Amino acid sequence: MFRILYCFLASMARLAVRSGRSKDLEIIVLRHQLAVLGRRDAAPAITDDDRSMLGAIAQAVPRQRRTGWLVTPDTLLRWHRRRVAKHWTQPHRPPGRPSTAEAVRRLVIEMATNNPTWGYRRIHGELVGLGHRVGASTIWRILQAHRIDPAPQRSAVTRTQFLRSQAAVACDFATVDTALLRRYYLLFFIDVTSREVFFAGITANPTGPWTTQAARNLFLRHADRLTGARALVRDRGSQFVDSFDEFFRTEGFKILKTPVRTPVANAFAERWIGSLRRELLDRTIIWNQHQLHRLIVDYIQHYNEHRPHRSLHQRPPLSNEHDLGGTPPPPVQVITTTRCNGLINEYQNAA
Repeated sequence: MFRILYCFLASMARLAVRSGRSKDLEIIVLRHQLAVLGRRDAAPAITDDDRSMLGAIAQAVPRQRRTGWLVTPDTLLRWHRRRVAKHWTQPHRPPGRPSTAEAVRRLVIEMATNNPTWGYRRIHGELVGLGHRVGASTIWRILQAHRIDPAPQRSAVTRTQFLRSQAAVACDFATVDTALLRRYYLLFFIDVTSREVFFAGITANPTGPWTTQAARNLFLRHADRLTGARALVRDRGSQFVDSFDEFFRTEGFKILKTPVRTPVANAFAERWIGSLRRELLDRTIIWNQHQLHRLIVDYIQHYNEHRPHRSLHQRPPLSNEHDLGGTPPPPVQVITTTRCNGLINEYQNAA
């Protein structure tokens, strides 16, 4: 039956084409396409151009001839009302003042970041001097949006910043217990700015005269490296007697004593003691003072000349050879050397 119906429709279509009724066939096809579109679950997308064309044709076509259209007459009327309302509606303007220019916002953030003592009113005065018309409250809101603290909190100087500004030198004792349960005391100094460590001596009885003599030996050996320092940070141990402090005062140092039982106040020295224990002392057994002296001297040389420091952009304190921002070297042979009886490895490029 389907084949007979198909042959009949094909014959009628050929007859219509020969008689000049091909336009009627096109209309039939278009209406059938509309019927197919009507079977879809989702409504077809209609643009403003489609609405304009259908609305204009609807004015000339009688109502009874619109049965095969995609839209109903009520939809056409709704489109017409919407176009009229859109034509006569004024453009919407948000309430309030216009938003601040992005360039001004970036300038506010830059001023607040580079000048920690400036509050929002100080920044406002600077912007007015530059010719920008912006309110002080607007600057305050910009700082709040970027989570920038008020000036009193941003300008507070931490102890670390203070010690670096003073070019301070910190000192402390590190205790080491041998295999025979004998305790030795290692006195060292560390430059807060460069992180360079100075070995002052090892003793089993750190008295006041011994500590004072260790300070004299420090300046005899490293006076050229301590010329820029202006302060000494130490704890309140009984080994640091008045003669010890007086010797540093004669060299132009200011004595900064940490609070009682507050090792965090001498963080640079405590941090170095932690590195010494993790990298050396916790990995070996100390038998006597001679062995300890040899290992400590070797470790300090490794610490100053080779060990990278994050605070120094991964450079050792006494090395300026490596430029981390430059082009990496071509592949070469790497030489491995050991220190501290093989406990620490150093890697260098072959010449």
